[in-house]
Amino acid sequence: MTGREGRTGKVALVTGASRGIGAATARELGGRGYHVIADYRRDEAAALAVVADVEAAGGTARAVRADVCDPGEVAALVAACERVDVLVCNANIQPPFAALADLSWEDFAGKVTRELAAVFHVTKAVLEVMRGQGGGRIVYVSSISADAVGPGTIAHSTAKAALEMFAQHVTAEAGPHGIGVAVVAPGAVRTDATAGLMSPEFEARWGRRSVLGRMLEPEDVATVIASVADGGFHAVSGARITVDGGQRFIAAPR
Repeated sequence: MTGREGRTGKVALVTGASRGIGAATARELGGRGYHVIADYRRDEAAALAVVADVEAAGGTARAVRADVCDPGEVAALVAACERVDVLVCNANIQPPFAALADLSWEDFAGKVTRELAAVFHVTKAVLEVMRGQGGGRIVYVSSISADAVGPGTIAHSTAKAALEMFAQHVTAEAGPHGIGVAVVAPGAVRTDATAGLMSPEFEARWGRRSVLGRMLEPEDVATVIASVADGGFHAVSGARITVDGGQRFIAAPR
């Protein structure tokens, strides 16, 4: 043990951990005793702030820069982890929000291709580590958009649907090695990435369509991801867990 594995002796790698759901998940796992590897691509200051939050709460963490769409950078990222007990694939690929008629092939293909690259390379590298360890847990962050049709979300929905099918295949291949897989699909969440997309009216409407009576926050999703990663759903593998506070079913009051 190097002294960097946290209280549990386990390591969690969280991609896209500098903001939003990824940052909240890194803090939550750090609070549960994991040594957290907080992956980021651009915002080093934000990633270091997440590390500081984990350490201030008594945990251990380290920020590592890597573009998870780049296999070479992923190899270096995973090598820096020494071991990986939990992988949370959360890195956000910002989608173009447009109808098909207004969407270029380049923008559409860019979203779908990078979404899959962001999970393909890191999953392949981490699976090798987890097989050697005799087990582990992988959580993919998807969206309720994966099986829903909304205005301007064709690229986002297609990419997330492909991600969920990818996760099912990983489940089948990884299960015999003691590696559990789950997909967590959030509803509408207030994050930095969605800040410019959600009007106050949108937030109010979706807040009313929730048992929480408000918009989802990153922490609402992070607690579920951490519970899945932490063994609370050990017998659940390959399943999709929706975290939307009932937004899909509760009609907003007129």
